[in-house]
Amino acid sequence: MQFSSFGTKFTSDSGVLTLMDDLGNALAARAGKVYMLGGGNPAKIPQMQLALRQRMQAMLDDEESFEHMVGDYSAPEGAKRFNAALANLLQRTYGWDVGPEHIALTNGSQTSFFYLFNLFAGIFPDGSQRRILLPLTPEYIGYADAGLTADHFVSYRPDIEFLGDRLFKYHIDFSALVCGDDIGAICVSRPTNPTGNVLTDAEIAHLSRLARDRGLPLIVDNAYGLPFPGILYTDAQPAWDEQTVLCMSLSKLGMPGPRTGIVIAHPRIVRAITALNAVISLAPSSTGALLALDMVQSGEVIRLSREIIGPFYQARAEQAVVWLSEALGDVPCYIHKPEGAFFLWLWFKDLPITSQELYTRLKARNVIVLSGHHFFPGLAEAWPHRHECLRVSYAQDEQVVREGLRIIAEEARRAYDEPPRRAPAAATPQDHTT
Repeated sequence: MQFSSFGTKFTSDSGVLTLMDDLGNALAARAGKVYMLGGGNPAKIPQMQLALRQRMQAMLDDEESFEHMVGDYSAPEGAKRFNAALANLLQRTYGWDVGPEHIALTNGSQTSFFYLFNLFAGIFPDGSQRRILLPLTPEYIGYADAGLTADHFVSYRPDIEFLGDRLFKYHIDFSALVCGDDIGAICVSRPTNPTGNVLTDAEIAHLSRLARDRGLPLIVDNAYGLPFPGILYTDAQPAWDEQTVLCMSLSKLGMPGPRTGIVIAHPRIVRAITALNAVISLAPSSTGALLALDMVQSGEVIRLSREIIGPFYQARAEQAVVWLSEALGDVPCYIHKPEGAFFLWLWFKDLPITSQELYTRLKARNVIVLSGHHFFPGLAEAWPHRHECLRVSYAQDEQVVREGLRIIAEEARRAYDEPPRRAPAAATPQDHTT
């Protein structure tokens, strides 16, 4: 049996496959003690679980609602009532000139990005090839393998600002950023998975001008942002115009299972997403959209995000930083300032082993994290920093997070105490730091 080039590419090992395998195996091994700090599964927040359970019960009690949810295909752009309700919510909340024609749903954000990255980059009818520009890495692990062509992404190292108390923050290095003729779209996540970074309003405005000047779409991955789920711990304003492709999700509301991605974009882009949905899956699932419909129509989703979800994760972030700092002692580890999402990004400076080997050692102790090297798609240079970082989720139960962080610190200390074994990295330009 031989697979095509497509089959070979998408069946090869990848970071996102590692992530989902670890998540599935951990869930299957509930009888054992597994510290699952690697996946992107949201916390099961009691207030949100109750709200969703009550909504599901109401749908089960309403024969017509239940039969529509499970017995009918949605339109290829997704559940029309949900799209109209979301457009109205965005109009009311931000004054955006958004209608249902600007919105399409997909079977999860990963599907949204597969569509978008291959609409705007790859081989074009004139034989030219374009790429997706990631202005700052590290970036989301799910982007790396979503392109159909080789060399699908180009990305740039960040400036690093040291903030004291072990904290640091990445910034886009606009002095080094080049948006060449081979760029088809610009993409950033905000808040950023894996680091918890939130690009400033000024950085977003700069990228928006750059995209507008070049006639390119600016894709903003808003899976953790505003108006929902609101997992944001710093002042940042959402922005949208028809040059912007804003991608959202219902997953981090506590609904990863129904796989509901949301694309808010120019109607021409929405029509393209709709066509892709029809060809690839006939229609996206309507389960998540109909489950969330009432809270979007009423605006309750914003209150829940502001009063329940955001504060829950911010308290978890602050506590996790305290626990980790206590456990680390004098281990030379820096923590990216948690500004959103629900991950700590740990930088073990001059780590004697690779982050992949540290991941393997932790996995042997039933602590599941993700090695940082997966999060640098499109970065051509051999930057040692990419092999010194881990992504750690703090969304799980508090005792799991605390003990997992303690074991991480213990294994890191052991690595620093061993004789150096990691091969010297290739010569690279000096780190950009401020």
